[in-house]
Amino acid sequence: MATLSVLSARGDTRVTWNPELAASGQAEALAAIQEAERIFRQERARGSAAFRVTPDEPAVRIDQFDPQAEEIIIVPRMAGG
Repeated sequence: MATLSVLSARGDTRVTWNPELAASGQAEALAAIQEAERIFRQERARGSAAFRVTPDEPAVRIDQFDPQAEEIIIVPRMAGG
């Protein structure tokens, strides 16, 4: 199962999907990927940073949505003051 998590002060938003079911054309899995990609683009447009997280490896900053990533975490832009 793959996950997109958007961190926020109001609580995390999560979308999950199954890459194997999506590859086989399962409609629900494909819809979940489309929603995750929409959220990814929206958050990146707001200035958020996105990271692909893989167990036992350092997180990698990404600029493009990767539907094969195990986990993507989006962190909102920090405001100084």
